[in-house]
Amino acid sequence: MYTTPKRVAAIHDLSGFGRCSLSVILPAMSAMGVQVCPVPTAILSTHTGGLGEVVLRDLTDYILPCLEHYKKIGVDFDCVYSGFLGSVEQVDHCLDFFHSYPEALAVVDPVMGDHGKPYKTCSEDIRRRMIELVSIADIITPNLTEAAILLGEEYRRTPLTRGEAKSLLARLSERGPNFVVITGAALAEGVMANLGYDRQRNYYWCVQCDYVPVSYPGTGDLFAAVLTASFLTGDSLPIAMSRATRFLEIAIKTTFSYGTDPRFGVMLESAIPYLTEHDVQQNYSLL
Repeated sequence: MYTTPKRVAAIHDLSGFGRCSLSVILPAMSAMGVQVCPVPTAILSTHTGGLGEVVLRDLTDYILPCLEHYKKIGVDFDCVYSGFLGSVEQVDHCLDFFHSYPEALAVVDPVMGDHGKPYKTCSEDIRRRMIELVSIADIITPNLTEAAILLGEEYRRTPLTRGEAKSLLARLSERGPNFVVITGAALAEGVMANLGYDRQRNYYWCVQCDYVPVSYPGTGDLFAAVLTASFLTGDSLPIAMSRATRFLEIAIKTTFSYGTDPRFGVMLESAIPYLTEHDVQQNYSLL
């Protein structure tokens, strides 16, 4: 029997080259049977990670009229999913989307920094407003840098014990979201992992992943997109985490094996067939 695909309003920027943001979110979620309605916050010729002077068109004045049009014609969304937001005004409009669809799954990827440093666009005002956005989210997917920013703490460069990881997840959940997933955490036992917390059930989850000595743009976008699509198609938190982790491992290892320029992003085209499989995920454990 045919069922209508789940529908997502994806509020992100769109980079034409470099495989990140909407250019990877759209194909990944579509491959998993989820309809993506892009709400671009800006259009860029490339991402901003070392590819020269970027051509950028800000679309802040597009977001609210887009929402009003959707409301006028009766478009419903099963999920509202936000990513990089370049201004306080964009945060405001993003909040308008969330408030307009209160029954939709609210996913916030609080894109504010990486490797211990906030992005240049991450002003104090944006940090403060991002905390407000996180407070109404069902799911958030920060990396360790963003977790520290949200908690107003110093970024720590030493690996986490399991107790410290649980404390970090719980304190982020106290900001509002029921589900917290932290990506790319080094644990004191010598492994890399993605970590999750389900506040309602009080379960902490860990999905280990292999370390590859390279950093690609767009991997956080892909992880959050696959995690969200997994949730929408019925997966539990640990299964969704495992599916997203496994997909990123395939994409990263495939790309690394070819030795392509890291600035060009992961070879999504080679890895995406994995997302059409419906294998049972088991690569998770309690934290």
